[in-house]
Amino acid sequence: MTWIQDYQPAGGLWVSALLAALPIIVLLVSLGVIRFSAHLSAALALVTALGVALLLYRMPAAPAFDSAAMGVVFGVWSVAWIAFHAVYFHNVTVATGRFDAIKRVLAGFSEDRRLQALLIAFGFGALLEGVAGGGSPIAITAAMMAALGFPPVKAVVLALLANTAPVAFGGLGNPLIVLGRLTAPIMHLKQDQATELFSAAVGRQVPVLALIIPAFLVVVLAGWKRMLEVWPAVLTAGLAFAAMQFVASNFISASLVDVLAALTAMAALWILTRFWQPAAVWRFDGEEAVPAKSLGAAQAERGALYAWMPYVILILAIFLSRIGTIFKNLPTWLDLTKLLHKADWIFAWPGLHNHVVQHPPITAKNAPYAATLTVDFLFSPGTIALIAAVIAGFAMGGRPKLLLTTYAKTLHQMRWALATIFMILAIAFVMNYSGATQTLGLALATTGAVFPLFSAYIGWLGVFLTGSDASTNSLFGPMQVISAQQLNLNPILAGATNTSGGVMGKMISPQNLSIGATAIGQSGKEGSLLRQTFLWSLLLTAVVGVISLLQATILTALIPSP
Repeated sequence: MTWIQDYQPAGGLWVSALLAALPIIVLLVSLGVIRFSAHLSAALALVTALGVALLLYRMPAAPAFDSAAMGVVFGVWSVAWIAFHAVYFHNVTVATGRFDAIKRVLAGFSEDRRLQALLIAFGFGALLEGVAGGGSPIAITAAMMAALGFPPVKAVVLALLANTAPVAFGGLGNPLIVLGRLTAPIMHLKQDQATELFSAAVGRQVPVLALIIPAFLVVVLAGWKRMLEVWPAVLTAGLAFAAMQFVASNFISASLVDVLAALTAMAALWILTRFWQPAAVWRFDGEEAVPAKSLGAAQAERGALYAWMPYVILILAIFLSRIGTIFKNLPTWLDLTKLLHKADWIFAWPGLHNHVVQHPPITAKNAPYAATLTVDFLFSPGTIALIAAVIAGFAMGGRPKLLLTTYAKTLHQMRWALATIFMILAIAFVMNYSGATQTLGLALATTGAVFPLFSAYIGWLGVFLTGSDASTNSLFGPMQVISAQQLNLNPILAGATNTSGGVMGKMISPQNLSIGATAIGQSGKEGSLLRQTFLWSLLLTAVVGVISLLQATILTALIPSP
């Protein structure tokens, strides 16, 4: 038995679109107005999505609930498995004490507050985002800077502003992996191929922001004049990060982009300070400004490289697992990527696969909507992060009991976040298979030539709501791709812009504001943090939108193609 989607179930496109958006509206009101928890808000939105599918779209109950179940399973493997083990890796470095050594290295880098902000908020924050994602970069870097003497609220503002350029590739590239897997069937591409294309496209947008953010941070911290005094460090950090971000996203792997870019930026700053220091060490009001005594990098302890050993193991593990995508035509015995993929399990979801039929204008002609799931047991970044965490844990002196205890603590720590992930993905799948996403896509397609600019703010809204770029790609990624197809725009650009625009919503997301305030013992200061970041968030999203508009009209050659 098959069921044909109806894209205007309420009679008119915009009335249908308004009703189709009810799950998103419920999520928005629950999170932002009533201030329910994220998991409770997602549960209410899921119930709403099922109600809209059953009552408005007249979707049969069996495929409706099958789509929700498939979304949960997709969330377990494709999102939660990666996010959980990324956080677990970080927790292992903390449990073994290695993270304390990293903090000492960072604190000994320089006495200049501007250089400390560049290294900790921008560089180290990006590394944490690349490995763990979530709110960990904000919480950890804000607390570190506050402990070093930064005014607490200023420390959180800097952490929030810095946590922009790396977000698109956070959690081992999870936002782009999710986007690729959800939209590949819509674009008739393989999942890995879609992820690689989105990675390349985002890697041609956000490096522009990476060039801006370091200067932006120092201006917010100390003003334009003080920023110009350290322009070599600002330029070095931004250029090193942007260059590696472009290279890694286009030629290596989405899973390694932030890790490599962050380490490159921090190494470049370290090398720079071997030969250059600002004329005077800048401190906060009340702190004495003194001539630079010595090379900042020389103050770091000799065990700096040893302190970073866990991240070296992680990079090596991911690199080896992706070696077949980086170097083509390798001998079979050397192509670890192909060997890992042999454990993949691909299956069609019973009761849903090809049971839903799409039709024009979404497809050229009536066509069954596939519902297949790929479980890459060994190739998944989550599996690689788990393996790297175990190897690094033993290398750092951790015993099996410690690793197991840390695993249990991580599971407890993330229990509600994981539940939220499952329900967000269930909402996305119900909306996709009921036709609600397609209705929204057709409505947004009426925005015409300005859609690429509008597209950035859709991603921005999604991250503001959910606090996660992966979640906004789940909610809005398919809609953006469908909208672009209706406008004869490149769908890769639309998905990439959803991701890049979403990056700028991170600094004003209620979850991240709360995490930052809690990290410095300033709960209740979320309103103050929002006031200091909201305008910057809007302006930087506009920059993404303009970049996307230029790519859609003038710089079309910058959009990757299959």
